Amino acid sequence: MKRTAFCGVIAPLLAILVATPAAGQTTVMPGILTVREQVQTVNRITTQRLDKILPQAMEKTGFDMWIIVSNEDNLDPVFRTMVPVDTWCPIVQILVFSRKPGRPVERLNLSRTDMRGLHKDAWDWRAWDSEKKESQWDCLTRIVRERDPKKIAINESDEIWAAGGLTVALKKRLVQAIGPTYAARLQSGEPLSVLWLETLLDEELELYERAASIAHALIAETFSSRAITPGVTTLDDLLYYYCQRVSDLGLKLFAWPWFRIRGRDPKVIERWGANDTVVRPGDLLQVDAGIEYLRYYTDHCEWAYVLRPGELDPPAGVRAVLAEGNRLQDIFLGELKEGRSGNEILAAILGTAKAKGIPGPRIYSHSIGLFLHEPGPLIGLPWEQVDTGIRGQVRLVPNSTFTAELSVAAPVPEWGGRELRLALEQVLAYTSRGAYFLDGRQTRFHLVK
Repeated sequence: MKRTAFCGVIAPLLAILVATPAAGQTTVMPGILTVREQVQTVNRITTQRLDKILPQAMEKTGFDMWIIVSNEDNLDPVFRTMVPVDTWCPIVQILVFSRKPGRPVERLNLSRTDMRGLHKDAWDWRAWDSEKKESQWDCLTRIVRERDPKKIAINESDEIWAAGGLTVALKKRLVQAIGPTYAARLQSGEPLSVLWLETLLDEELELYERAASIAHALIAETFSSRAITPGVTTLDDLLYYYCQRVSDLGLKLFAWPWFRIRGRDPKVIERWGANDTVVRPGDLLQVDAGIEYLRYYTDHCEWAYVLRPGELDPPAGVRAVLAEGNRLQDIFLGELKEGRSGNEILAAILGTAKAKGIPGPRIYSHSIGLFLHEPGPLIGLPWEQVDTGIRGQVRLVPNSTFTAELSVAAPVPEWGGRELRLALEQVLAYTSRGAYFLDGRQTRFHLVK
């Protein structure tokens, strides 16, 4: 598997070498930034996003004000991507963005939160506690009236959960504060939230590649003799090995991962039972796992093969199915075109795949980045290969990231013609220069002796 060098501005870190005797090689665990470096990096990138992406998104969607309101322990998803890592967000949080032609977007903080300079305090909150010159909601009323916006975005959405963080109670309080004239100008900010969340800076793609390389290395280590002793190790052992390594490295799980045994020989099942979870020679192992690092999520589905005595590779028929999966991945990359909706991309991929003879193609891909499954185009679902509704109507924009999550199915001669459905998932970036996999993709099985 390709390991792309990190070419960002962060000073190189020493890599940790993890022995993998089964492959006769070593897995390189990329260096992970210290907590201080992570905070500095995320805060710097967040500032750049606010300086560059926010004005473009507001102009493109035509909003001249964006009001984001949330509570301390129920932060709006968009809000979380706009604030420093090293801060505390107590009580009610209010951010206001105001755009005037020819001027920078005004970024106002109407809360007790120390925004580390990312947003300007709209009032001195200390006066709120002592002299009570102006309440938080009174401040919002004044800000709106002074700027007199004609089109105000709020985070409401029926379909994109990441764009729907405004609660019913807080909207009621917001409407009361700004009054009926301005309340009539409130609109769903879904297109604004989506554009803000799905668009990444070039430097973010470099950071994201580092996150993908760490995620790949974790899978490679778990699918090695460092973690697996055939005939002894169970699927639960693999699961908790992976989770413990993520924790030990100071990382976060993307969600709860899973490991499965696929394609087991019927004779092995007959001997050990259908519910046997011990990893045995001849098994195909599948994982779906990922991490969160520097606010970027990874999501990968990869495979390992447990060698039988005397084997150097999986059966040729098994390798052939993986090769078909790689062909489908290539088609996937080729059909990503700016402006296409998720449904249009889905139809194009399946049409090309069938024309090229890909066996049993199935597409169920999603955007990924600052969230695991949001907010860009949805490209298929396991149970829906034509139209995924409103989320499938979201259109592709440059500098966005996705998983190429898909599968192929074909008979394996060495298995007596039994079918193998092989699923793959890799994170990719789509830019104006084309699409590519972050830190490469799996083209060979991880091997375990």
